[in-house]
Amino acid sequence: MAIWKQGGFFQELAEREQHLQWFPKAYVPAAKKDDEFVVSITCCACGKCAYCLKQIECKKKMEEEAKKKKEAEEAKKKEEEKKKECKCDGHARCHSFLFAACRLFSDPRMPKITAQQLRKRNQESAANATIKPRMIGSPYDKSQRKAKGTASGSNGTSESSRHFGPMFNKDLGQHILINPLISQGIVDKANLKQTDTVVEVGPGTGNLTVKILEQAKKVIACEADARLAAELTKRVQGGPFQHKLEILQGDVMKRDLPYFDVCISNTPYQISSPLTFKLIFHRPLFRCAVLMFQREFAMRLVARPGDSLYGRLSVNCQLYAKVTHVMKVGKNNFKPPPNVESSVVKIEPLNPPPPIDFEEWDGLIRIAFSRKHKTLAANFKPTATMQLLEDNYKTYCASNDIMIEDSFSMKTKVLGVLEQTGYSESRSSKMDIDDFLKLLSAFHDAGIHFC
Repeated sequence: MAIWKQGGFFQELAEREQHLQWFPKAYVPAAKKDDEFVVSITCCACGKCAYCLKQIECKKKMEEEAKKKKEAEEAKKKEEEKKKECKCDGHARCHSFLFAACRLFSDPRMPKITAQQLRKRNQESAANATIKPRMIGSPYDKSQRKAKGTASGSNGTSESSRHFGPMFNKDLGQHILINPLISQGIVDKANLKQTDTVVEVGPGTGNLTVKILEQAKKVIACEADARLAAELTKRVQGGPFQHKLEILQGDVMKRDLPYFDVCISNTPYQISSPLTFKLIFHRPLFRCAVLMFQREFAMRLVARPGDSLYGRLSVNCQLYAKVTHVMKVGKNNFKPPPNVESSVVKIEPLNPPPPIDFEEWDGLIRIAFSRKHKTLAANFKPTATMQLLEDNYKTYCASNDIMIEDSFSMKTKVLGVLEQTGYSESRSSKMDIDDFLKLLSAFHDAGIHFC
């Protein structure tokens, strides 16, 4: 018995599945299974049962999709594990050398490379890189600073972006005082008046200058660096103290100083001694000078007889001025910081100055402090010293029509003067200015000169 069914479920199934082909009046035997008819309709495409065809194809599609999904999940999982192993939070964000090295050594896709090979590659790339010429121009040019910052990267941490203002030259002694309390203390120690004219040597960027301008009538700033002179001019330009400031550009040691009442200076340490004696011999006399020096130099200026730093500098300076120590200044109060500590001293010239020929005085002091812990008799005995004194004595006698005896001995004459004054066994490190003045007077009375 055969059953043929048209329309209904099977016809609807055939219409929905376009790849099935129906044949008119075709029939297939039906088998009874568990009181139900199982009707088989042949599919021309795959030869499968039309009733279960959809389920079979859907199952295959589902298996393929599940397989692809599983593969995608496994790939994603492996990628996440690789990201966790790399400390740089993803290779796309590796910018620094360490993270780049992490990428090279941790990523299995990258070729293996040793640290030595990496260093060699970096050296080769640096050697092949083109060297850009250094930009020469004004240190205040904003366009140059902007160009430097752009070339260094967008992170904004380049040195050019951190730096503002001019570059300071340590070779010229450019150490700018940045502590306003110390600047104010220096100005206060000068006891400025509203009628004072102040000379400042090495004003730099003007941190100390603006403090002086508030209390003085006029400030004459001597600056050797044209860049810093322009910076100082720009700082006071358009302000209430612009008319008070006069800038002298050039080396202060090569020009004559104008009249002034007070000198205030954060002195370049290279010219400490020449500047000190230039001020001491300046005429007309000024009231005082407040100067910043290296700590050791300042201690030499104020040293007293018996101190370890007492020497020729101490005696020569204290002969013409009263020198007092004002304050100590640490190296961290400067930018850039120097390698030594600093001190501030106050120099007050003696008025009137002592009527002494400085060359004669300095000649005696040179001999006395050639070995300051030896006796004066030992310092005068060297042959070169005796020959110098003998030549000066002969010149003195020739100019004053004095006859020199044939048995004349310079050594006997000098040691006789030392014995007469009682300084033969004295040591210069223990002698004060009065002792040296007495000795110089005794040598002049005997016709012995030192220049």
